[in-house]
Amino acid sequence: MLPAPRGPLSRAVTTYLRGAGPLPSEAEVAAAPVYGEDLQLALYLCYELHYRGFADVAPALEWDPDLLRTRAAMERRFLAALREDAPRHDSVDGALAGILVEPVDGTGVSHFLRDKGELWQLREYAALRSLYHLKEADPHAWVLPRLRGRAKAAMAAVEFDEYGGGRADRVHARLWADLMTDLGLDTTYGRYVDAACAELLVTVNLMSLFGLHRTLRGALVGHFATVEITSSPGSRRLAEAMRRTGAGPAAEHFYDEHVEADAVHEQVVRKDVIGGLLEDEPELAPDVAFGVAATVFTEDRLGDRLLADWGGGRSALRAPLSQAATHVS
Repeated sequence: MLPAPRGPLSRAVTTYLRGAGPLPSEAEVAAAPVYGEDLQLALYLCYELHYRGFADVAPALEWDPDLLRTRAAMERRFLAALREDAPRHDSVDGALAGILVEPVDGTGVSHFLRDKGELWQLREYAALRSLYHLKEADPHAWVLPRLRGRAKAAMAAVEFDEYGGGRADRVHARLWADLMTDLGLDTTYGRYVDAACAELLVTVNLMSLFGLHRTLRGALVGHFATVEITSSPGSRRLAEAMRRTGAGPAAEHFYDEHVEADAVHEQVVRKDVIGGLLEDEPELAPDVAFGVAATVFTEDRLGDRLLADWGGGRSALRAPLSQAATHVS
């Protein structure tokens, strides 16, 4: 089931997907704030057609030419804004330098949840992150046919781990669903779209944007490297948060698994995925650096939003967990 619209742009896309009206005009696309609720939801709707789709949307619309033109117009605005707003780096090493060393006095979301987060905040965090983690590794898998040699082999090895090493019960998306069960959350794919703020949609859309375009393969590798480099220390803090609040064994296990696995993945991604890619295509170095910077930029925006809400004693969700609509693929 499609989520509720958040403005004229997402309303028009939703109506079109139901076969009940026209797509938004160019003027509506141009008028919508690029990081706002309306444009980001409209873009999310377009991207989800390439994953599991929606129960009330015809599968053939995945490749509808008019819808793809509308999506492209939104993507141009999104990509231009990211290139303008994300920090600029002269090299891949320069882009990675800021995330390779953990600050002594870190103040991010994982620090907050470890030190003083309450169970309701962990539940909100899990609900929000489920928009990605219930399809964990899928956006990055799109880069595989666009790589070759050492980069392809290394990327495939890391993805194999993400997909459980051939065991269904160890697929990371399954482990996330188990975490959600411990936290008393609904594990239905897309369940909490209506609850998700624009800042969260931006982080998920970023992966789809990079993954769906061969020309952005370097940026996707940069995104993946950033995720793997920052995952292990952040996961350690979140595992401590789960233990401290008594979230449950599956909730603890998800993050304990990522502490060990992503510490290994980081080395493989830096040495062989990035190294192999730039050995074959050195001209993609600026794109890899951009992917790193855009990931840090969008994650920082989300972190600022969550900390502002939670620090003020407010929910970070647009709708209570009990009221968020179910969206079955």
